[in-house]
Amino acid sequence: MTNSTAAAESGSGGSFAKRDLLLELQEESQRTWSENNVFECDAPMEGMGTADEKFFGNFPYPYMNGLLHLGHAFSLSKLEFAAAYHRLCGKNVLFPQGFHCTGMPIKACADKLAREIKTYGCPPVFPEEDAEMSEAEADTAKVDPTKFVAKKSKAVAKKGKGASQWEILKMSGIPEDEIPKFADPLYWLEFFPPLAMRDIKAMGCGVDWRRSFITTDMNPFYDSFVKWQFHTLLKAGKVVKDKRYAVFSPIDGQPCADHDRATGEGVGPQEYTLIKMKVLEFNEALSKLDGSDTYLLAATLRPETMCGQTNCWALPDGDYGVYKGLNNEYYVMSERSALNLSYQDRMPETGKPELVLSIKGSDLFGLPLSSPSCSYEKIYVLPLMTILTNKGTGIVTSVPSDAPDDFAALEDLKNKPKLREKFGIKDEWVLPYDVVEIIDIPELGTAAAAKVCKDMKIQSQNDTKKLAEAKQLVYLKGFTDGIMNVGPYKGRKVSEVKPIIKEEMIKANQAILYNEPERQVMSRSGGECVVALTDQWYLTYGEQEWKEATQRCLANMETFDLAARHQFEHTLDWLNQWACSRSFGLGTRLPWDPEFLIESLSDSTIYMAYYTVAHILQAGDMYCKEEGAAPGGIKAEDMTPEVWDAIFLGADIPESTPVPKELIQKMMREFNYWYPFDLRVSGKDLIQNHLTFCLYTHTSIWSEREDLWPQGMRTNGHLLLNAEKMSKSTGNFKTLGQAIREYSADAMRIALADAGDTMDDANFEHQTANGAILRLTKELTWIEEVLNSVDAMRDEEPTSFLDRVFDNEMNICLQKTKESYDHYLFREALKFGMYDLQIARDTYRFACGPEGMNRRLILKYIDVFARGMTPIVPHTAEHIWRNLLKKDGFIVKAGWPKQEPIDLILQSMATYIESTIAHLRKSIIRAEQPPKTRKGEPAAPPPSPVCALELVVPSEYGGWQAKALDILKGIFEEHTAAGSPNGKKFPDGLMGLIMSKVRQDKEFLDMGQKAIKATIMPFFKTKADNAEITGIQSLDIKLPFDEFAILTENAKYLERSLKLDSISVRSITYEQQQHENDLIKSAAPGSPAALFTHS
Repeated sequence: MTNSTAAAESGSGGSFAKRDLLLELQEESQRTWSENNVFECDAPMEGMGTADEKFFGNFPYPYMNGLLHLGHAFSLSKLEFAAAYHRLCGKNVLFPQGFHCTGMPIKACADKLAREIKTYGCPPVFPEEDAEMSEAEADTAKVDPTKFVAKKSKAVAKKGKGASQWEILKMSGIPEDEIPKFADPLYWLEFFPPLAMRDIKAMGCGVDWRRSFITTDMNPFYDSFVKWQFHTLLKAGKVVKDKRYAVFSPIDGQPCADHDRATGEGVGPQEYTLIKMKVLEFNEALSKLDGSDTYLLAATLRPETMCGQTNCWALPDGDYGVYKGLNNEYYVMSERSALNLSYQDRMPETGKPELVLSIKGSDLFGLPLSSPSCSYEKIYVLPLMTILTNKGTGIVTSVPSDAPDDFAALEDLKNKPKLREKFGIKDEWVLPYDVVEIIDIPELGTAAAAKVCKDMKIQSQNDTKKLAEAKQLVYLKGFTDGIMNVGPYKGRKVSEVKPIIKEEMIKANQAILYNEPERQVMSRSGGECVVALTDQWYLTYGEQEWKEATQRCLANMETFDLAARHQFEHTLDWLNQWACSRSFGLGTRLPWDPEFLIESLSDSTIYMAYYTVAHILQAGDMYCKEEGAAPGGIKAEDMTPEVWDAIFLGADIPESTPVPKELIQKMMREFNYWYPFDLRVSGKDLIQNHLTFCLYTHTSIWSEREDLWPQGMRTNGHLLLNAEKMSKSTGNFKTLGQAIREYSADAMRIALADAGDTMDDANFEHQTANGAILRLTKELTWIEEVLNSVDAMRDEEPTSFLDRVFDNEMNICLQKTKESYDHYLFREALKFGMYDLQIARDTYRFACGPEGMNRRLILKYIDVFARGMTPIVPHTAEHIWRNLLKKDGFIVKAGWPKQEPIDLILQSMATYIESTIAHLRKSIIRAEQPPKTRKGEPAAPPPSPVCALELVVPSEYGGWQAKALDILKGIFEEHTAAGSPNGKKFPDGLMGLIMSKVRQDKEFLDMGQKAIKATIMPFFKTKADNAEITGIQSLDIKLPFDEFAILTENAKYLERSLKLDSISVRSITYEQQQHENDLIKSAAPGSPAALFTHS
């Protein structure tokens, strides 16, 4: 017994010996790979390599504010499996991995920890109420259906409900005495990247670690590279400074991009038009404002409908304020909207709205207003109970002709005197105001809201569900199909005049442009975000020429999933200018405006190019700590834009540079060999920002070199753990390191491969990973045992039926495994390369019986298993290769096994044998059942057991079946002669065509409709399906193989499988069959009659 066998077997008593064996093999393989630099790769010398010999894949560098977890491992595994497959097949593979430290999150976390320590002590003692985050902080607003947005931000999903920064670090396994060091943001950069590298190595990933790096100016060479990137974008006119609306964090004093957010990832600014409704007379509550220019600001998305106003709405219990505006104006609005507006140059002081007076919504009722474009000279403020104060200003203008909510509420006030009395509403404020018909909508008329409310039987403003449906219908049809019915634009489409009317109102000082977040956004620093008009640097995403180039890049890029392509296309449709500068956080400073930092989603778009030269510049040190370690002692400041231009853009090498010319040429060779990258893998949530930004930046930097644009991006869904979301707070969470220690890398990798390959959420199952430990160790034990006895096996050409079937099954599994790897379908590769292959082996082992297995086939099986599964279980495969098979070199570079031709007829013969065994087993069970008796009669004794059987095999089809085959053959030949236009062997609508032929044939009709439906048509369907797979030979009146000979040769196998004493086989012709009993008459080629003998 070998050491590994003994170790595996000792695990049966409940110890962890089986898992520990895999960990030992894992450590041994990784040590051997590292000692031999197996995964390091360089571009060949000039003229010695071609692009089709290389594979360059990459994975978004993970953010270094914590340990890597299984979610990271799931996406990373897709690249690892692909890279390992291409390396196995002989390609020169580059798989580098860096670590992202740019942006706010690390700085925000460090500052949060410092505040906790300062406020609550060290270690902090938190008050009870701070133990959990308020539910109000949860982002419950509806998602904009026009954008692909995660239901929960990654930040919230990672930390669960409201843990403090101290607790988050503690739950990550960091000792309490070390946690205070994390109050320094630079300590995060020192602490987490080496741990991430450790865990990725332990996973067995084939990374060239010489090329690893961290971001930010802590790495001077990467810092120089990013500065060059932005210099190049600036020269191309892709970076501009302007005032733009951006989601903004008041706490941080800067725009808040997706990666800077705790909630609200993917949320952008929502534009409204604020209608200035002037107060004509002041009541007692607003008396101190008498004589001033005071306006109620109503937020609307439909300024073109203002000519249909009949009143204004306010929330009775709503909290409102009067705020000082520009030019001695005063605005009535909610506090939240006033804060937003103050960041948009519409109030005297940015970020500090000046509150003049606090009021309730009820204080506004009855105020007479003059509203722009209104058909009535004076309208009044009335109560509306359904106003949401987390949207707009809390003031709503009423257009009952085209807003179902307004129509229902106004009708309530008109028809319910007690409702008017409840809120002190006078009749003259309501009753004289009729609907103004302003838009003509096909099928809905000029009073669309009234018609839809009537059609949907909406009774009051409380029918909120129906009103939401009505609103969606009226608003959509009104915008797309509506025609203006009044005013200067009468007769023109609403969609055409809407922007014109909005601009006219703003220019006339009748309205104000206003933006707020589409839904709540919380920054990682803890504050709620607003929309600010920020004067900063923007990338001009969405600019028409740039957008068209990026669409062309996408069209030529493989996305591996149609849903992913649609998400990319959708993102390109809506993505517009992007704020790329920040004043707070970690990162690289804008080279021409060092007041600003480059934000984290903007410095991470073409770093894949930096991978190609990082190992040269950094001398294998991800931090670049040792000054002068680079070849020739060059420094980061020596890497001028002109030097980078030469490396990446093919410009002339500058003459006056301290960087040696030979070194620049070496870096040029590396870049030109490895680029473009072939595959980038990522979670699907990055399509809406990072991945699309990557496409944009490539198409600008290499605008003249489309051959350097990305070749493929593969995205996946999120990872569930045991069918539940991963969450630290619930304990349903595993770091990558924990999973490796619990299962071993190879067993974990099997569970990751098995979790799924689509964009749907995948599921990592403990049971799968645990079962993989047993499967792998059991396989190793079996391989060792057979290798110890292999010399005693049959050593001959595999000519017997069972040998040929097993050989063919291995060839089939091998081909399907390769096809799966080629399409990056790793779950399928696992199925064919491990599960199906092992089933074929086990079937063969049992079928051989006393005669034993073929030595040559068993050695082939071990080789096919080991090499075919190398991308998924490389440590186990390396052990088999080097230690059990005693092969030279490394299996990770051993080449794909030789693919032998597949014999489909032989496969059908094997399927026939196995299906015959299954069918006979069921028939024997039925034959041994006691006969049924009538009610009241004693149960009959069961028959004696079946001990033998005779199989009667018809040699050919005859009668109606032969006619059916002839019909199918004629259709087959006619369709294939026409070139098979649908890519199949039969035309579309085959069964309908067959039915028409059956109905024209007397022999078929004489059999009756029941037989046609239950017998004839299923026969046609079965034979047509077979012909699609195996070809026209399936339509012969004889089977494509000798059924009698196969059954005779495998009689002993059938006897063992069915546990019978003997099986005999006889063949009869169709003519002979007609003179036999009904049982034999019912037999057909492929379905022999079974005659049982009982003991």
